[in-house]
Amino acid sequence: MKHILKIALLFLFLSLASACNDFNALKKSTDYENKLEMAIKYFDKGDYTKAQILFEELQNIYKGTEKAETVFFYNAYTNFELGDYLLAGFMFRNFVRTFPTAKKAEECAYMTARCYYLNSPEYTLDQTDTYTAIREFSFFLKQYPKSEHIPDCNECVDKLRGKLEMKSYATCVQYYNISDYKASIADIIVHNKDFPANPHQEELSFVTIEDYYQLGLLSVDVKKAERMKIVMDNYTKFVDTYPKSSFLAQAQVIYEDASKIKKQLEKAEADNTAERDKQNKEKADKENRNKKQSN
Repeated sequence: MKHILKIALLFLFLSLASACNDFNALKKSTDYENKLEMAIKYFDKGDYTKAQILFEELQNIYKGTEKAETVFFYNAYTNFELGDYLLAGFMFRNFVRTFPTAKKAEECAYMTARCYYLNSPEYTLDQTDTYTAIREFSFFLKQYPKSEHIPDCNECVDKLRGKLEMKSYATCVQYYNISDYKASIADIIVHNKDFPANPHQEELSFVTIEDYYQLGLLSVDVKKAERMKIVMDNYTKFVDTYPKSSFLAQAQVIYEDASKIKKQLEKAEADNTAERDKQNKEKADKENRNKKQSN
């Protein structure tokens, strides 16, 4: 049994060595017709690494010829299958630009967007590829409005926009968490403008109330009263819009405290005004008495 196993392993080793030698010979060959045929065979068998090596060379060899379209197409797909979506996306886009009237131009335009979609990272990371994917899908939808890929494109765009919405939402909350209330308020306004139907509107409406409340507590009295008034106005809108919100109890506590602070500030302002009026009256009365005495 061990003897048979050794023989089998020997044959396997010899087969691999032979295949390796055959491929090395193929790489050195100047028979480009055979190279192209073998590159396609490697691709069809799923041996994308060998196929990519050959197609990479053949793309320069066949550039400007009738077979360039085939080589460009396979080379892009080879990189896609190897998981290099950034390079594949560039190649698919290059195919569309080089062969705009080709039958495969539609497929390559779709695959360009698909590559950037697959390369789009988690929402916490830089979203450059996400924006690029949306732009490429938009181009495809405009160029091929009757394509069979339309439903998939729309679904992908929705997912990409959801990722951007999530990143924007996280930024709004992060600013609140680090006590940068002005930045949080500004970002929430932009967020709701960019994503009018976002799923975080209720929470961000509550965060806005907290932002203005905390900002008011840190303000001088003149601005504090104004910001507490904004807190109360936002609370009223919040209650009208989300009467059963899970944030309602917290929002009410903030509202009541804001209302109390506002009343205290208004009373203090009224007392100060009354004191100033009293002092002005006493000053005026004194001046009048002095005038009468001098006369």
